[in-house]
Amino acid sequence: MEKIIENMKKYRRNLHEIPELGYVEKKTQAYLLGEIRKMGYEPEIICETGIYIYLDGGSEETYGFRTDMDALTIVEETGVSYTSKHEGVMHACGHDGHMATLLGFMDYLKGKKLKKNILLIFQPAEEGPGGAKDIVKSGILEKYNVMGIFGLHLFPKLEEGIIGCRAGGFMAKAAEINIIIKGKSGHGGQPQLGIDSIQVAGKMFEGFNLITSKFVAPFDPSIIAIGKIEGGTIRNIIPEVTRMEGTIRTFSTETFNFIVDKIRGIARGMELSYGVEIEIELAEGYPPVINDKKYYDVLEDVVRGDEKLGFEEIDPEMLAEDFGFYQEVTRGLFFFVGTKNKELGYTASLHNSKFNFDEKVLGNGLRVYTGICRKLGVFE
Repeated sequence: MEKIIENMKKYRRNLHEIPELGYVEKKTQAYLLGEIRKMGYEPEIICETGIYIYLDGGSEETYGFRTDMDALTIVEETGVSYTSKHEGVMHACGHDGHMATLLGFMDYLKGKKLKKNILLIFQPAEEGPGGAKDIVKSGILEKYNVMGIFGLHLFPKLEEGIIGCRAGGFMAKAAEINIIIKGKSGHGGQPQLGIDSIQVAGKMFEGFNLITSKFVAPFDPSIIAIGKIEGGTIRNIIPEVTRMEGTIRTFSTETFNFIVDKIRGIARGMELSYGVEIEIELAEGYPPVINDKKYYDVLEDVVRGDEKLGFEEIDPEMLAEDFGFYQEVTRGLFFFVGTKNKELGYTASLHNSKFNFDEKVLGNGLRVYTGICRKLGVFE
């Protein structure tokens, strides 16, 4: 195991130097193909820049393990010797570590006699537009009868050695919403001749807060967050157009649809009451990550039975992850691997230019994957 972890450290640093955005992960793909073939596997290309490997255990049951591949448009500020060679692009979300973990898992599987099948997926474009959706559309999960799929994410809110998860709603459905309010321009000294789009935006904003506080149950977490409001040109002109941009986050499609209907209702009310025209643009984004209870229990048993790991049932996260697309077609489990280490200064959040971690934590993900396989009878 120690030799594998050393190799995982090498994989991670090599991948960290060549971060690429979604669906242009050509160098990343080439590096992965080289390492996979060195191990004696026969990889297949999927979704242009993705890779999958099917290991036949002579069974009708297949279990999938997925990693993401892409990076972010962030200028790296970690100061490490293996810093990004691609200016303005960085593995600031740990995908380099996720890929290294799956490579380490493949290394571990060499020579193992499988009793059930394994499907290993290196998935592009998790950060956008959502490569998991295209992997699912390819039909690969149905082709190999994937009965369950597993994924992990490095997580700096949890201490090193801690594995965090919860059954049911784990990560939110995320959607982007833009609202364009069209009023009528006029002089600020003659407000009766204009229709103030900013004032209507303010009333809509107030209404959004009522939706989540009064119309959605308190035990059904949901958010409408407006992060940008833009309107007007000069101080004494009533603004004709105001634009609001925000996000909606829920843990169920039903609640999401309810919230969107309420927003549209508020918009219709504003149009009738104030004479404005309102356009709503909605990009639904990723589905929620809903963890299967059976696989959650398997994970908990594995972690609590490992003296080197600790388990924590954590609160739902309003972060989004395209892993939810897999869970729309098969049962699945997504979990967090803690990376926080104050002594070494590894405390920066995900998507931060200083995000980094001690590569020894990659072994924790490996221990969980191998433990899950044993519990499920994939190998002894």
